[in-house]
Amino acid sequence: MHHYAIFETDAGFCGIAWGESGIVRFQLPTTDAAGTERLLQRRLPDAVPGTPPPPVAETIAAAKAYFAGRETDFSACVLDLGGRDAFAREIYAAARCVGWGHTTTYGTLAREVGAGPEAARDVGRAMAENPVPLIIPCHRVLAAGGRLGGFSAPGGTTAKLRMLALEGIDLAPEPAQRSFAF
Repeated sequence: MHHYAIFETDAGFCGIAWGESGIVRFQLPTTDAAGTERLLQRRLPDAVPGTPPPPVAETIAAAKAYFAGRETDFSACVLDLGGRDAFAREIYAAARCVGWGHTTTYGTLAREVGAGPEAARDVGRAMAENPVPLIIPCHRVLAAGGRLGGFSAPGGTTAKLRMLALEGIDLAPEPAQRSFAF
């Protein structure tokens, strides 16, 4: 059985769900609690509201600190990544090593787990399916050349840019069209 809690941060309402083996879902901020709850329940329809046990309460406090702009480390959070394949779990473990204020690329993560650069798309897919964004910091994973890349959370790449900015990383949004500089 899974339980969940919805909580408010400086960036909006987040949600977290957990089971006996650890945290199974994290919902990045939305503008209202009901919307966050709907998104969380879409992924875990049988989850019920609950009182967070101490490790989950600590993660909630860390998420509030993060969205208040304070340096935060989620590496000690116990996660339940059941149902994820071995490659995704390896990628998630490597991504968790990318600390506050740092970024990496999809290709670099692929190489870190022993795959070639052709696996960068697989890394991107794993990031898009990340069940616990922020805790597994997929927002810190960029496309080749330091380009922003995608972000499947509410707010899309705008949310990714805001999260990176909280950490002091300033990436200009990619222009839709570039002009030639002569």
